[in-house]
Amino acid sequence: MAEIFVLGGGTPTPTSERFGSSHALRIGDELLMFDCGPAATHKLVKAGLFPTQVDNLFFTHHHFDHNIDYPCFLLCRWDQAAGRGEELNVYGPALTEEITQGLIGENGVFSADWRARVGHPLSQQIYVNRGGTLPRIPPNPQAKNVGPGEVASGKDWQVTAAMAEHVQPFLDSLAYRVDTPDGSVVFTGDTQPCQSVIDLARDADMMLCMCWDDQEVMKQSGEASGQCGTTGAAEMAQESGVKKLVLVHMGPALSAQEPFYNANLAMQRIYQGDIVFSEELLKIDL
Repeated sequence: MAEIFVLGGGTPTPTSERFGSSHALRIGDELLMFDCGPAATHKLVKAGLFPTQVDNLFFTHHHFDHNIDYPCFLLCRWDQAAGRGEELNVYGPALTEEITQGLIGENGVFSADWRARVGHPLSQQIYVNRGGTLPRIPPNPQAKNVGPGEVASGKDWQVTAAMAEHVQPFLDSLAYRVDTPDGSVVFTGDTQPCQSVIDLARDADMMLCMCWDDQEVMKQSGEASGQCGTTGAAEMAQESGVKKLVLVHMGPALSAQEPFYNANLAMQRIYQGDIVFSEELLKIDL
């Protein structure tokens, strides 16, 4: 059975319970990762997974709460793999290729790190002790800027993307749908309710949707544009016909028990499916 792991269920505002966005999807012996926000590498391990298990990483967009742990993940995966396994495939909207090269390319800001690990005798010995064979090869993730349409596929999965409406024209944003033999799941990333995401999520088994705050509070504060709140997420889920709505990317105001309860009542008046208020490290069967 396919399993979804909520690694990061928060926003750019750190709290003791949540910070940033990242999710993993295990399909058989393959592990897909969606976004790589604060401490995503560590949270992956806390969830009982490991960076070397991830061969495909997908970015919804390039705000820091979705990508700040990317250099850590790249170097950790490469270092721990000790030359074994496949190169990492990385997909995302515009800037994915440029950011990857800027981090660990020949002149990337972290190139000094991998050069030391490739060339220093101590690092070489550690590499050999882990099972590697010299000479050590620098990291070479296969990053690709992508847009709407079919993005990637594996033995038992296919990933399709659609445009999400967030902070254009400053950053492009994508939502992803993964179809598997066990069912389908949609990762909205950051988006306001929009037809492109509704169409992508049509009749999916599960949708992980951002939920910044109570919708009325967002309207009053001027924060409703470019992102979903409680009833916005419920409306998208109802219109698309998804069977289960999992709320992620929740702000501090929604973290207390009473706001959860009140929000759930308001959303149930709109959406007839199951609603899950996620916590970090939550595992959900698809």
